[in-house]
Amino acid sequence: MRPVLLALEGIAGAGKSTLRDRLLGVTAADNRVLGHIGQFSWLSLPATRTIIGLRAGRPAATAEHAVAAARLDLELHARHNLAPALSLGPVVADRLTLSTACLLALLHNRPVTDYVKQLASVKAARAELTVLLTTAPELCRTRLSHRATARRFGEDPPTAARLADLYEQAATAWTDATGLPVLRHPCTDEPDLDLLTAACLDRLHNAAPPTARR
Repeated sequence: MRPVLLALEGIAGAGKSTLRDRLLGVTAADNRVLGHIGQFSWLSLPATRTIIGLRAGRPAATAEHAVAAARLDLELHARHNLAPALSLGPVVADRLTLSTACLLALLHNRPVTDYVKQLASVKAARAELTVLLTTAPELCRTRLSHRATARRFGEDPPTAARLADLYEQAATAWTDATGLPVLRHPCTDEPDLDLLTAACLDRLHNAAPPTARR
């Protein structure tokens, strides 16, 4: 059986990094392997240029150009990054397909379901379990206000609210297109974090063999 790929999705400030760090810490303490990987491969220069522009809030020349770049990057990610990582055990991705689909839909004003379907066709990059953190945008904004880094595109209140709605639509489209589950839950407080951690570990521990601690 292919080791589990777990994707953490949600708007900025939703708690993805907090959940990721909790999972990495718990699995390490339990002598289990859990790899960690990012959203993009950055292995194609033309695709990278397009994606950097999208992440900065600049639409591509056409919607077709944008999705072609995103799909190429995802294919390279699956082949050169995800596959080697999964050969060693389960992997948690801090954002993946749903985040890219939502970014494309936001900037090119097309239904997010269309982008989910196109990106989901890259089967090697499909996450067996996706966790969508549905933390309220107001709380996410409060968390971001305490960060030292400058605000990025998508973190202003109107855009964050729009993205939160797009994520909900994308999650439904993902399950419709792939049959794979999406766990939707806020990460508001410690009990939420405990619940999410336990749910992820139930899935990951079935695939993560014990290993000697380094």
